Amino acid sequence: MKRILVVEDSAVIMELIRFLLTTFGYESKEAKDGFEALKIAKENKFDLILLDIQLPGFDGLEVLKEIKKLPEIRKTPVIALTAHAMQGDEERFLKAGCSGYISKPIDIGRFKSILDSCMGRQQVL
Repeated sequence: MKRILVVEDSAVIMELIRFLLTTFGYESKEAKDGFEALKIAKENKFDLILLDIQLPGFDGLEVLKEIKKLPEIRKTPVIALTAHAMQGDEERFLKAGCSGYISKPIDIGRFKSILDSCMGRQQVL
């Protein structure tokens, strides 16, 4: 089973993502902030990281920079999650090293499509 680390400080969004990932057949582990995310990522192997950009204290782009410095996890695809989707954000996140970008509120079809694409799954219609 494919494993995903979800880094999200909102309990409501985390609950939704947990439900969706389980429904889509993925296993997930959760972190509420960047520090916890880095600790968990160093100790476990993940196929993908879903990373909230607006995290308290240590924001998602800072976490991404740290991930990219660590040989054991720097090749793990990272998808940015953000509630404040502004023009140019997607390009900025991709330039920073993200493999994809999902805006909140989450569009479930787009979310599944991006996950499946990053995980190498075929889209089943």
